[in-house]
Amino acid sequence: MSQLSALRQYVSKLLLSVAGVLVALLVLEIGFRAAGVSYWNFSKFDQYTGATLRPNAEAWRTEENTVYVRINSDGLRDREHSKEKPPNTLRIAVLGDSFAEAMQVELESAFWRIMERELSECPTMADATVEAINFGVSGYGTAQEIMVLRYRAWDYEPDIVVLSFTALNDVRNNSRELEGDSRRPYFYYNSDGKLELDASFRETQLYRSRNKFWFRSYYWLHDHSRVLQVARNGVVSLRELFRRHQETDGSQVIEAGLLSSVYLEPADPILQEAWRVTEGLLLLMRDEVLAKGAELLIVTTSIGPEVNPDPQVSREIAKRLGVDNLLYSDLRIKRLGEREGIPVLNLTIPFQQYAREHNVYLHGFGDNLGGGHWNEAGHQLVGKLIAQKLCPEFLH
Repeated sequence: MSQLSALRQYVSKLLLSVAGVLVALLVLEIGFRAAGVSYWNFSKFDQYTGATLRPNAEAWRTEENTVYVRINSDGLRDREHSKEKPPNTLRIAVLGDSFAEAMQVELESAFWRIMERELSECPTMADATVEAINFGVSGYGTAQEIMVLRYRAWDYEPDIVVLSFTALNDVRNNSRELEGDSRRPYFYYNSDGKLELDASFRETQLYRSRNKFWFRSYYWLHDHSRVLQVARNGVVSLRELFRRHQETDGSQVIEAGLLSSVYLEPADPILQEAWRVTEGLLLLMRDEVLAKGAELLIVTTSIGPEVNPDPQVSREIAKRLGVDNLLYSDLRIKRLGEREGIPVLNLTIPFQQYAREHNVYLHGFGDNLGGGHWNEAGHQLVGKLIAQKLCPEFLH
């Protein structure tokens, strides 16, 4: 056989193989679309927070619950809002992570919408309009929430800032050593004992490549290919599982995603510093809110196993940890608020009482009842509890 014939055979086999792969990918693409499988990338790079929501993005979200999610033109998981505050309007800016972003429930079922409607019934609001604006983004820590407040929320002239604080991961999110993520901003105490911004994420290769043609082409392809979305989601999920395995030894994990550090006085110096920075950031947020003539409310979120309708679930976790209860983080933030004049609403105890009195799960959906994020019942209760806190204490 001549070299030319051999080359032709090789090219022919290669083309057949490529065609086979393309056909297989096409079949997968059609199958994923027919089944409604998608993992839309809702995020984009941001110079202040590292990442934020993409304006006008919309797609079905199937994690935990099936919800069609729309992002407004300013990159908020909310309806449209004018930046200029209308006359006789009380505006509330909601900051937080995935609990505030609330992609697990329909927009009208999210706690800030419930809160908005409940506050409209407050006697002092009879002649005013209450408008809540949601700035929550999944994965944010307190450092990113401060940046959102500075560079986005103030544009809307809020009168009240409600910060949703998730002890499960916010303290970790605020520590470069614990988080291990170079794609977000951090704050640290400098040699003068002052909090200083570390925005070195802007110097990473990933961030600097964001406007390059090949990078933008990848994101375009990701938006239009369900196969690529599924593949990327698998890689991200595996990376997250590996990270959780690496950051904990078996003695520190009591439930999937629940770290003992949430419930115990930290002994590790890195975690102690993470708490110190976190508390410093909460004080910094208080000062910046007061300087704008607004008011701050910190709301500490619940974690599923803490508020299970069956009290035996939380008792078993506490027993394994050797503690009397699972309120360490809640009480720590409450004490901070009492010392520093910051109103704090802890959700764990009222959630426990409600769940056990009504025998209802406030976290989770379907086969994952009791875990994950708030479901509709949870959001309903959160909205009412915040309104009950704000009406007599803030709106007088």
